Amino acid sequence: MPKLAANLSMLFTNFYFLDRFEAAANCGFKGVEYLFPYNRDAGEIAELLEKHNLKQVLFNLPAGDWRGGDRGIACDPNRINEFREGVDVAIDYAKALDCQQCNALAGLLPKGVSEEQAHETLVANLKYAADRMQSEGVMLLAEAINTTSMPGFFLNNSAQGFKLVDEVNSRNFAFQYDCFHMQIMEGNLAATIESNLKKIRHIQIADTPGRHEPGTGEIDYKFLLNHLDSIGYDGWVGCEYIPEGYTEDGLGWIEECGITL
Repeated sequence: MPKLAANLSMLFTNFYFLDRFEAAANCGFKGVEYLFPYNRDAGEIAELLEKHNLKQVLFNLPAGDWRGGDRGIACDPNRINEFREGVDVAIDYAKALDCQQCNALAGLLPKGVSEEQAHETLVANLKYAADRMQSEGVMLLAEAINTTSMPGFFLNNSAQGFKLVDEVNSRNFAFQYDCFHMQIMEGNLAATIESNLKKIRHIQIADTPGRHEPGTGEIDYKFLLNHLDSIGYDGWVGCEYIPEGYTEDGLGWIEECGITL
């Protein structure tokens, strides 16, 4: 069955961030992911991962000023140097945390920048990052985000994502498929994943429309997660949802889907 990773940016938020590692392990999770580690000491996080026998599955490359409204900078032609510096920072953290994949957020379409120019910048930045990270044993990913939750996000559907994989043309670059975002944008999750499985390296889940636990909305996750198993998906599945209550009180969906942590 699929391997589930707890997204510590969204789950166990009743705990201080560094205490969420223990909370996830106590609930049976073997892997964790989150948005960013950069305001924490990498050594301290590494100690928590080892102490609680957890695998660091994923985090994002530096994405600009998140609190100031940035949602990634990979498509911004005015911030190429900043993006490349961020690649080096991400590599340092990935090596310290033994994390084998990082996600690059394309970002919002910058004002005054054409879609063509943003696309060219995104492809060039991803090519650079994929090559740079390959030499360090870290896989590069990119994800699409729906335009309702994040209006203006440049990469917003799976067709764009799969085309990017072809354009970047690197063994070290793949698409991160987020079921929540893609259900909103296009649906047809199972068939899309199956027909593009070779281009997908990581999957994230949340139910729609509320982005809560699987089973609280319209997606048949019991079917979908079993489908991932049947088609041979062997990557991690990140639980990137907003719990309706305390995380630990809402994990019954895992057993209902036939998964044992």
